Amino acid sequence: MTDTQDERRGKLSPAVAEIRSAVADFFDRHPVSDGALVLVAVSGGADSLALALAVRFVAGKRGLRAGAVVVDHGLQSDSATVADRAAYAARARGLDPVEVVEVVVGTEGGPEAAARAARYAALRGEAERFGASMILTGHTRNDQAETVLLGLARGSGPGSLRGMSEFEDGIGRPLLDVTRETTRVAALAEGLDPWDDPHNTDERFTRVRVRHNVLPALESELGPGVVDALARTANLVRDDDDALDLLAAGMAHQVLGDDPVSFTASDVTSRPRALRTRIIRIAAERAWGTTLTLVQTHAIDALLIDWHGQGAVDVTGGSVVRHDGRVVFTPASED
Repeated sequence: MTDTQDERRGKLSPAVAEIRSAVADFFDRHPVSDGALVLVAVSGGADSLALALAVRFVAGKRGLRAGAVVVDHGLQSDSATVADRAAYAARARGLDPVEVVEVVVGTEGGPEAAARAARYAALRGEAERFGASMILTGHTRNDQAETVLLGLARGSGPGSLRGMSEFEDGIGRPLLDVTRETTRVAALAEGLDPWDDPHNTDERFTRVRVRHNVLPALESELGPGVVDALARTANLVRDDDDALDLLAAGMAHQVLGDDPVSFTASDVTSRPRALRTRIIRIAAERAWGTTLTLVQTHAIDALLIDWHGQGAVDVTGGSVVRHDGRVVFTPASED
């Protein structure tokens, strides 16, 4: 394992230094035990390659092991070659183990969602196989801004506007405060030859249109800083959303009864809507293990705030009825 020429001359690229600092700060916030293995999801693009080298460097300083997983989605004719090339780059720079995993991408949710689901399933599988402490991905501030804008367009509330979490369910994203431009500069400074995924310019994909058309138009009309503002919005919304989730969970613990899952209407009606709807969703998850849609949630909420004797609200998994002052979540009949 060798350092770059600039490092040997006592010059470190500011971009490389920024990414290493971001990785070090991430491990400070999310520490792992000595000798632990962390795996980097490497696609061969600038973001993931720059991250992989920074993780290898920081891990070496902290007594950790750094490996890589390359997922071959099989969606392009040369995908196997691209995957092998990415794996070679990771091995050549000292990451170990380095594994290439082939996946079959389904169709559920559209091509982008299906590829993402297949990718994360493969990454989690490799993390379990190797006993890795976490998986790290190269998502940048630009990716975060795109995610927030897509969530805003869907109108799906804070769950989408909160963007991607820095660390959740074993997946870490150390570069959410680093720009895509910085990762490219860093990769080139490290002597790498990043792969440019042609899907990243294919405007059949919604995210590509946001990246190449929508965000530049916003920057042109509103001035620079839109990407930073959207990423900052994600951080602020996530803080508020987490706080509301925590409050609702505490309230649900107090008011929910079991067998069947239910609560007294008067215990919940006076709560702010943001808490009422969360308690309703917690009750549905407990009763049936399902997630309610916004329309279903509001229909159940009407049993509290617009009660005029209406009948049961039928949803996936069962039904919800108000009877004798209680709101009861009844499982669907198996007949």
